[in-house]
Amino acid sequence: SNQVHQTPAALYKNQGELFKMECSHSISTYNVILWYKQSNYRELVFLGYMLLKTGFPEAGFDIEGDASAGGTSTLTIKQLTPNSSAVYYSQLIHVDSPDTVPQ
Repeated sequence: SNQVHQTPAALYKNQGELFKMECSHSISTYNVILWYKQSNYRELVFLGYMLLKTGFPEAGFDIEGDASAGGTSTLTIKQLTPNSSAVYYSQLIHVDSPDTVPQ
């Protein structure tokens, strides 16, 4: 069956430390993983995306790995701040051409 996994489910770290979170899936038609965070039940904030094996992170983040089925995309926050405390989401989409990925 088609599966999406995001790990860890919860993470507790100190300010200034490094943070890593992973998303993997088994859906062969999806080739993009998008990352978001949500603080205090407000709007989602876009953190960047991974297209196949290329990451396109926003400032302060790294995105590495492989967005294809069987691969893993890793979101890294280089230095945690109080603003980093949030719920983090990964989303899968399919694009036929890299030109169609939203910036």
